[in-house]
Amino acid sequence: MNTARFEESFRNLLGTPEMVAALPELVLSLALAAALAVLMGLVYVRFGYSLSNRRLFARNFLLLVVTTTLVISIVKSSLALSLGLVGALSIVRFRTAIKEPEELAYLFLAIGVGLGLGAGQALITIVALLIILGLIVIRGLTRRPPAQGNLYLTIGAPAPAGPTLQQLVQLLAESGASAVLKRYDHGPERLEAAFHASFPDPNALEQFIRKLRTLAPDASVTCMDDRTLAI
Repeated sequence: MNTARFEESFRNLLGTPEMVAALPELVLSLALAAALAVLMGLVYVRFGYSLSNRRLFARNFLLLVVTTTLVISIVKSSLALSLGLVGALSIVRFRTAIKEPEELAYLFLAIGVGLGLGAGQALITIVALLIILGLIVIRGLTRRPPAQGNLYLTIGAPAPAGPTLQQLVQLLAESGASAVLKRYDHGPERLEAAFHASFPDPNALEQFIRKLRTLAPDASVTCMDDRTLAI
């Protein structure tokens, strides 16, 4: 009796015949989700505007799209599972702040693709994604190259005693650099400013760093060529 009950429980654990019949569809949806996530990543790396490492961030698309597809595929046929999912996800907390609006937009797009594939709307999802990515590519191909050079300059310093934004701009001008402010974060303990800058020569950059260290000894400076962000 115990053996028969165990076998029955084991079969129920593996799933009902209806669930087994739906397994090929799930596998196909997950494979399609992975392919679309890779395509999203390629477009984001090539045509994104974010100052962060785009290739590293794009790796999240695969896991996000596939996981969303799996979750929606499981709960779409059961109201009880849907309610349980809401309760389970309420304990999730994201500790990493998203500083770039573009990153948040791509995360929403990845979740939308996963929702569409999980809900069985593959054709609509693929067509919509191709249109959106096509618009992104067209925008990237038609945008004008920046006139201020190709160097991303990030400056960090303690907030209470750190330099003001006006002082940073003045130091850049005194060093002969042309710069455009891309991001400015000012917190209670630290400030961070990101510029798209162009220096006439390496000596001008070193001169700027020396003047900055005179004004704020604890300041940190990071320089990165924007052409390396998409590699």
